[in-house]
Amino acid sequence: IDVYQTKDEVVVEAPLAGIDPAKVNISIENDVLTMEGKSEHKSEVDEKNYYRQEIRSGSFHRSIALPVSVDGARAKAAYEKGILKITIPKEESAKPKSVKVEVKD
Repeated sequence: IDVYQTKDEVVVEAPLAGIDPAKVNISIENDVLTMEGKSEHKSEVDEKNYYRQEIRSGSFHRSIALPVSVDGARAKAAYEKGILKITIPKEESAKPKSVKVEVKD
């Protein structure tokens, strides 16, 4: 899992190849991102007098403390080419501020 920041948001990228993204639950509470889900893969082979059915299943649960305060209600998730990308806007208080220095003569 990769976690990085831009000026306005925190981005989390997680490889989920082979997992149906519709079966992944994402929650954000107290600046902790939690992802959990299940995977199931069925395989059937029918050869001459031999029949075999395999089912591979598993689940995952991952919680990550985010590096800054975020607005979890505005989080967005997208799945592309086996990568789940979660983008979470930073709270205004966590965004960098610039202060202009006043020069007196």
